[in-house]
Amino acid sequence: MMWHSYPSKAKVLPGFIEPCLPTPAARAPTGADWVHEIKHDGYRLMVRRSGDRVRIYTRRGADWTHRFPRIVEGTRKLRVSSVLLDGEGVICDDNRLAIFDRLHSKADDESVFLYAFDLLELNGDDCRRLPLGERKSQLQRLLARTTHGIHYNEHLQDDGRLVFENACNASCAARRYRASHGTERVHSPRGKSF
Repeated sequence: MMWHSYPSKAKVLPGFIEPCLPTPAARAPTGADWVHEIKHDGYRLMVRRSGDRVRIYTRRGADWTHRFPRIVEGTRKLRVSSVLLDGEGVICDDNRLAIFDRLHSKADDESVFLYAFDLLELNGDDCRRLPLGERKSQLQRLLARTTHGIHYNEHLQDDGRLVFENACNASCAARRYRASHGTERVHSPRGKSF
């Protein structure tokens, strides 16, 4: 998949951190330090909470808080004073497969939830300096009791070629996947470790 960078027309708001974007590769990365996960068919979202205030940003910095009340409500229920989550906003069918057409139509915005895959800030601490494995562990613990609006996006630490083949052979709409190097820190906007 090719990702293109277009200039944003959105005014970048305070609190926005540009997400790290995937780098195209000819083949899946391999090695024990690589983490692989399904890339759901949705919108890349950065969800920030400070106190009771929640903001949802697109990958280019547009404020879409008003569109996704379920994510806002789920974020407010987290037992934190502040947090910044990186994830994918999706609407799923009964088989938990993302349906992009329903998301894009805006008709079902109240049903959109977040598959969170990274934790960038927690209770005022910048987590981007931590290795990915530590951030994912903290995120999984944070979301362990959450059932509304935010779900933890599971990952695999296995042979990249095998994970990619199985994702391609799966009978699901989410046949794309994302790989991240587990020892790397987050570098916005694009890096060879993602």
